[in-house]
Amino acid sequence: MRTDKISIIIPAKNEAGGLEKLLPAIQALNIADEILVINDGSTDDTVDIVSKHGAKAISHPYSMGNGAAIKTGARHASGSIIIFMDADGQHDPKYIPVLLETLTKGYDMAVGARGRKSQASIGRLLANSIYNLTASYMTGQKIKDLTSGFRAVHADKFRLFLNLLPNGFSYPTTITMAFFRSGYSVAYTNIEAPRREGKSHISPLKDSIRFIMVIFKVGSLYSPLKIFFPISLIFFLSGLSYYLFTFITVNRFTNMSALLLTTSVIVFLIGLVSEQITQLLYLDLKNPEKSKHESSTEG
Repeated sequence: MRTDKISIIIPAKNEAGGLEKLLPAIQALNIADEILVINDGSTDDTVDIVSKHGAKAISHPYSMGNGAAIKTGARHASGSIIIFMDADGQHDPKYIPVLLETLTKGYDMAVGARGRKSQASIGRLLANSIYNLTASYMTGQKIKDLTSGFRAVHADKFRLFLNLLPNGFSYPTTITMAFFRSGYSVAYTNIEAPRREGKSHISPLKDSIRFIMVIFKVGSLYSPLKIFFPISLIFFLSGLSYYLFTFITVNRFTNMSALLLTTSVIVFLIGLVSEQITQLLYLDLKNPEKSKHESSTEG
């Protein structure tokens, strides 16, 4: 007999069409103890659709972003297990039991991993492949889908990292790297994601900037030194090679060699300091009561 209370959180912005199909499908499973739809400033009849199908709507006064909706849902959820889903029709409720079954095997978070056929475009497939490879390198674990928003997680562990989560679209990246960094287990289950209902809220013009930011976020959230050290090594080897070249050809040490070698040292030191800051950050996040006690004692 299941003892855990299940909360399903669905962030939604003008997704009435998708919710009209999604909510009955979730209800038919008879799994969720509560369904919370976070209305992120919708101008359509999202709230009416939610009420019609017996779910609960929590509305933002204006659009605050997908990540902000996720945080609002996590704060209001009463379940010990939270399932996050998109409202656009890409997340099939039939995979909910699979994610829950994965958690029973001892994992702290289960993620629905999309295959190649489930990617919206070649560009998105390429970007997600690079995300996955970068994150796998950083963590030393096989990460099948870094940016999937379809996941089940233990609520108490998820809430530890609410302050880290951005208000935008990269919350899956942040929470995944935070879990790996903190030593929590993450499992991936294969899913198929159909084409979304309605219009995407992600602008293709911003994808390149978003791509770069996600890569740096992966590094900063897990182990900054794993990003900074290779960059430092490139500068060092470039400076050393240029010095050997100028020493052989003109028999002297040039300013460019000095600049490259100095830059390598600076980049390495930045990575080292960032590594220590990241470690302290996660210690505070995992021991909030201890941090509050220390602060009050110092005061």
